[in-house]
Amino acid sequence: MTQDGHTHSTRFPDANGYYGQFGGNHYPPEVWPALEELASTYLALRDTPDFQNALEKVRTGLQGRPTPVHFLENTSNQIGGARIYVKREDLNHTGAHKINHCVGFALLARKMGKRKLIAETGAGQHGVALSAAAACFGLECEVHMGEVDIAKQSSNVGRMRLLGARVVAATAGQSALKEASDSAFHAYVAQRDHALYAIGSAIGPHPFPMIVRDFQSVVGREARRQFLALSGGALPDHVVACLAGGSNAMGLYAGFLDDPGVALHAVEPLGKSGEPGQHAATLTFGTPGTLHGAQSIVLQQEDGTPARVSSVASGLVYPGVGPEIAMLHGAGRLSVAAIPDGEVIDTFFRITKSEGIIPALESAHALAFAIRLAAQRPSSESVLVNLSGRGDKDVDFVLENHGTGDDS
Repeated sequence: MTQDGHTHSTRFPDANGYYGQFGGNHYPPEVWPALEELASTYLALRDTPDFQNALEKVRTGLQGRPTPVHFLENTSNQIGGARIYVKREDLNHTGAHKINHCVGFALLARKMGKRKLIAETGAGQHGVALSAAAACFGLECEVHMGEVDIAKQSSNVGRMRLLGARVVAATAGQSALKEASDSAFHAYVAQRDHALYAIGSAIGPHPFPMIVRDFQSVVGREARRQFLALSGGALPDHVVACLAGGSNAMGLYAGFLDDPGVALHAVEPLGKSGEPGQHAATLTFGTPGTLHGAQSIVLQQEDGTPARVSSVASGLVYPGVGPEIAMLHGAGRLSVAAIPDGEVIDTFFRITKSEGIIPALESAHALAFAIRLAAQRPSSESVLVNLSGRGDKDVDFVLENHGTGDDS
C-alpha cells in the first residue's frame, strides 16, 4: 500500500487501460463499443453485494472453493533447504485455476444479456472450465483450440463437448494457442452483439487483463490468509508461478504485491533450448511489441510478427505475456527463470511419486524452479507455489513419450 492509501490493484491500470507503458486497447475500432460496454458494466457491478454474493455462491458450490495450501513435506525433507508449500488450485472443479475467471465471465454475460461465451484454449483447461461455467449459467459456449492441441489434449476436448460446447479447430500457423486466440477474436468480432469474449488469461486489450486479474485474485487472497494461519503470522519469503499469459501468476501475486519483503518469481518454458522457435520464454528473450490488442513484451521475428514457440506444456505455448506482468518485470518487482522440458518432466515424476499429486505440466515448471530455489535457501525460509492445475490431461502424453518415470 502506498502512502496515499492506494494498493497496487487500485492504481493499475490507469483510466486508459495502461500498466505503465504496457496495455491499452489496440483492437480494431469496430470492437471498441463492445469493450467499453464490458468495462463500464464490470466496474459498475464488481463491488456490489448482488454480484459478489452470486460469485461467492458459484465459487463455493460449483468450484469447491476455498482450495487449501499444502506443505510438500516429503520433497522439502529430501531437499533439506527452504520449505515448499503449494496452493492447490488443481483441486478446483474442472482441474485448474481457470474456472476462477470463467464463472466470473459467465456471470457478467448473464448480467449483460449475452447468450454466448467465446474463448480460446491451449491445454484445454480454460475450455473445459468455460464449458462448465456456461452450462451452469445456461449459456452457449464456443471454444477455439489449435489443431495440434486438439490431438494432444483429446480428453479435454471430449469433456468440452460433453459439457455442450462447440470446439472449433484453429489450423493456421503452428495450430497452437496463439492461433486459437486469433480464431476466437475473429469469432467474437462477428458475434459481439450477442456473445462475450471470455479471454483465457490476463492478456488482450483493456479491460480483459484487469477483469481476469480481479477474478483470479481470489487465489492470492485465500493463500495469504491460509499461509498466515499455517505459519503463525509470517508471510512466505518467495511466491512462485508458471508464466505464459499470466492468469495464474497474477492471481497468486495479487495477495502479495503490496508486501515488498515477499519475492515474486515467474517461471517460463525454456522448451527444447534457448534457440529461437525452441522455447516460449517471453520475458527472458522478448522485446516490446503489440499482440492480441495490447502493448507488452512479445517473442517476435525481425519483421515484428510473432515468433514460433515451443513447450512440452500446451498451456504455455504463447509468444507473449500480459501487460501487467510486463510492467512488474520492468519495474524489478518480478524475477524470471526459464525451465527446460526435460526438467519439467523430471519434476512431474518427482512430485507424483513423492507427494501423491499429479501436477499439470504447466505447474511442473513452477515446481521445478521452486525445488531449485529451495535447495539454495535456508530451512528458515518458505516458498509458496501456485499448483495451478492437475495433470490428468497430461497423463496419456507423458506415458506415451516418457513412460512411468521408473528407472527399471
